[in-house]
Amino acid sequence: MKDILSLLDRDTLRLVRSIGELAQAKGAAAYLVGGPVRDLMLEIPGLDLDITVEGNGIRVAEAWAKQHPGASLKRYPAFMTASVVLPGGRLVDFATTRKEYYVRRGAYPSVKPSGIEEDLLRRDFTINAMAIAINPDSWGKVIDPFGGQADLKSRTLRVLHEKSFLDDATRILRAARFKARLGLKIEAKTLDLLKAAIKIKVLDTIKPQRYLKDFNKILKEPNSKEAVKCIKLWDAYKVYADPPRY
Repeated sequence: MKDILSLLDRDTLRLVRSIGELAQAKGAAAYLVGGPVRDLMLEIPGLDLDITVEGNGIRVAEAWAKQHPGASLKRYPAFMTASVVLPGGRLVDFATTRKEYYVRRGAYPSVKPSGIEEDLLRRDFTINAMAIAINPDSWGKVIDPFGGQADLKSRTLRVLHEKSFLDDATRILRAARFKARLGLKIEAKTLDLLKAAIKIKVLDTIKPQRYLKDFNKILKEPNSKEAVKCIKLWDAYKVYADPPRY
């Protein structure tokens, strides 16, 4: 199998190798995960780096930041995540592999440590639920338990479980964004689940700030008109009379 990580540019490859080497030295397993993996497989260049660690993601982030004088580190213990901004402005997000629990619809999830496959299961769509091992002893191994590669090949957008849109209604907006950006077709059952969630007004369970945050991401897309068209067609377009300030 082709080493997908070889598609990274030289500087990014160097950063990814250094994280994997550090994680392995600390007895942890690190993975490139989510959107960056999807885009690598589509050979779309990008600068985002999302790292997930079986172990302690925050400690790996702390140790890695120390290797880069001038780097800034922010910790988010409640979500077991951290972000490192390198002196040149490059952002690298770290997370501990984790499960999510939703106390109620629209709430932010509670989290607890898990293995990599359970971590991938909590994500929005199969195409975003893949990981690539970056430790030296497992370098380049693809973790794809839910058929993300096959869905990418067939340009299909598919949720991971039936409660996906109920757990997080912003995934409705993400569905429109990814559909428009990547030219995807939404799998029939996924579309049924999306429309059923809208019908019971699941979007009313999230605060306006969260809706507008994801909607603004859509407006920054090159094909934003197509995404907005989907949202209106699904009756998921919301207008706030007095949009809250960020």
